Amino acid sequence: MGKKAKQAARSMAQVSGSQKNSFLSHLAGELHRQEGRILAANQLDIEAGRKAGMSAALIDRLLLNEKRIAAMAADLLSLMEMPDPVGQIIEQKRMANGLQIRRQRVPLGVVAAIYEARPNVTVDISGLAIKSGNVVLLRGGKETLKSNQTLVEIIQESARFCELPDHVVQFIDDPDRGFVNQLVKLDQYIDILIPRGGNHLQDFCKREATMPVMLGGIGICHLFVDESADLERSVDVVFNAKVQRPSVCNALDTVLVHEKVAKQFLPVMVQELHAAGVSFRLDEMSQKILGLNPNLGLEPALDGDFDREWLALILGVKIVNGLDQALEHIWSHSTFHSDGILTENKENANQFLAAVDSAAVYVNASTRFTDGSQFGLGGEVAISTQRLHARGPIGLEGLTTYKWIVEGDYTVRP
Repeated sequence: MGKKAKQAARSMAQVSGSQKNSFLSHLAGELHRQEGRILAANQLDIEAGRKAGMSAALIDRLLLNEKRIAAMAADLLSLMEMPDPVGQIIEQKRMANGLQIRRQRVPLGVVAAIYEARPNVTVDISGLAIKSGNVVLLRGGKETLKSNQTLVEIIQESARFCELPDHVVQFIDDPDRGFVNQLVKLDQYIDILIPRGGNHLQDFCKREATMPVMLGGIGICHLFVDESADLERSVDVVFNAKVQRPSVCNALDTVLVHEKVAKQFLPVMVQELHAAGVSFRLDEMSQKILGLNPNLGLEPALDGDFDREWLALILGVKIVNGLDQALEHIWSHSTFHSDGILTENKENANQFLAAVDSAAVYVNASTRFTDGSQFGLGGEVAISTQRLHARGPIGLEGLTTYKWIVEGDYTVRP
């Protein structure tokens, strides 16, 4: 598979933008036309997951429905409208000796992705990779094997229809872990590895892979409710960040509340969120205001709770004495994915933006916006929390590198 991918990458780098866009348009149409086939395969995965005792949060990550398939197709059409990054000139200059030098975007080459649960990732990564001139090797989780097999078949059918190079998208359809152990050693053929999953998968790839690894996707996300915040509207933002889709990496995990507004804010927030099924893990100061009552979802925070990505309708709550303590908590517990402040104080907002070094830092907005589509990137292959070579949602530009183009007139160096 690695040899085939490397060969395909040589051809894929020369495919025109119009041909890549034709593929995206065709694939979007096929997702709609073959919706029944996709849903039938997904239902098999859902039934198997329930029999295996998977949590409701994980089942939600597995689930495809008409709305989610439509969103996948819409993202492909949005991607089609975006400029092709391949060949874009980043900078150019003419030297005194007459050399014309420019830095120009090129594909990374062969992208391997290992991911768990969400089958929409299969389409997202394939679309972004092809638009940016790359080829992909995909290895999804065994819990979505039927869904991924069907989606990959549709992707490959669309690639053939649009006469893209053979093997531009390949899928490891055997759940045997031994194939992953082999995949992470194929640095001769794979240019970058993207693991999308929990700490165990990330640590495994970081430790074992022989090619560069793009890490991220684990989000312990915070919102700090400052004393100057509009408290009514802050409840709405916290609600959205926690409840809209709790099983994803940009969902809120901990709310930090300024002690001067805690008595006013927390009871209202708890009432609103508990009605949506949220339970809470309270620090000692929060317990003094709210009390403890498991029937109302009010439980004490245990050791390690503020270091957990909940991926469920659970929210950590901590009262702080001000911005500095909120910043200290974030630096101590964040995975530097998405963190924000709710405030009407511009000075505090600016200090927060300067002090928090997360991939996405928010002022008066929900952390749920950390998403390639929401950022206008046409989707993402991952959300990177590292510094090289890209951060945050990785869209088209994040799947390119560059080369130097040097043109002379038979020029020699003196």
